[in-house]
Amino acid sequence: MSAPDPAPGRFNGLELLASAVLLVDGEGAVRYANPAAENLIETSQKQLTRSTLLTLFTNGAELADLCREALAHRWSDRRQDLTLERTGREPLHVHTIVSSAGENEVVIELRENVQQKKLDREERMLDQSQANKELIRNLAHEIKNPLGGIRGAAQLLELELPPAHAAELSEYTQVIIKEADRLQVLVDRLLAPHRRPHIVGDVNIHEVCERVRSLIQAEFPTGLTIKRDYDTSIPEFRGDREQLIQTVLNIAHNAAQALAPRIAAGDAEIILRTRVARQVTLAKVRYGLALDLHIIDNGPGIAPEIRDRMFYPLVSGRSGGSGLGLTLAQTFVQQHMGVIECESRPGLTDFRILLPLP
Repeated sequence: MSAPDPAPGRFNGLELLASAVLLVDGEGAVRYANPAAENLIETSQKQLTRSTLLTLFTNGAELADLCREALAHRWSDRRQDLTLERTGREPLHVHTIVSSAGENEVVIELRENVQQKKLDREERMLDQSQANKELIRNLAHEIKNPLGGIRGAAQLLELELPPAHAAELSEYTQVIIKEADRLQVLVDRLLAPHRRPHIVGDVNIHEVCERVRSLIQAEFPTGLTIKRDYDTSIPEFRGDREQLIQTVLNIAHNAAQALAPRIAAGDAEIILRTRVARQVTLAKVRYGLALDLHIIDNGPGIAPEIRDRMFYPLVSGRSGGSGLGLTLAQTFVQQHMGVIECESRPGLTDFRILLPLP
């Protein structure tokens, strides 16, 4: 049986709040939920008011205990960070405020814990990146070993062709040799981040950005404007300059290629923006200062179907693309103890790189 409806108009003001609000009774049954609560919990108000805290959340007992303590007037309100588990859905990381609202009513305010959600996302990306690197390394070696044999056999076969048909048949052996060479280049690119030593030195991020800017501008001399929005107070830091140039170049080059229609129209734009971020957590480590680098373009945006997989190897949104540029960028950024994020929609794609500063 559903809980009785609250008095009409009693909670009109709560309808406008951005925070999720639940009104529950002493048994933990939900009597009211505002629209923000419907959105956060992904359940309609009608269904919510037929539920209890124990049926909504598999670990709802902790929240129910807080409600009982509120009714016992042990405190005026209680604030606590909770992770509310749900069957078949992602857990909710929320900051809760529990307070008594009457003789047998408790108000629960739920605010999504954005920082915890961000940390969880970064941890998942790091785990996925590690799995990708192991997969790439093993797969590349498995391809590389027989590839040399295939190419060598094709070369020997070409030497044994009958002279009368050598010119005609060598066309086929050359196809084998050229395709083997193409695959060799791909394998070398897959193994590049694991082969090359991490060469650390003093890095000026604006020298990195300027190098990338000159390379992109040389390839796309007309129709594309590359704007600089630098915070020149950013200090030098220890890092691998060539890896960072390759990272920014991969992202900016992808952006320029995606901007082809706007380049033709003459209004394509890429922005290189640097800022300092303070009190940033990267890979579970807290840093007082971090480099906040953005590569922004006004292109069509990343296709929704690959947005969650764009850092995976061999995933490309462009015909003929290798799908390695962003994978390498993520690897290089993680080798610098940083993170790379992306927000994209039609007309704006923003890649954000955060690196710790001294």
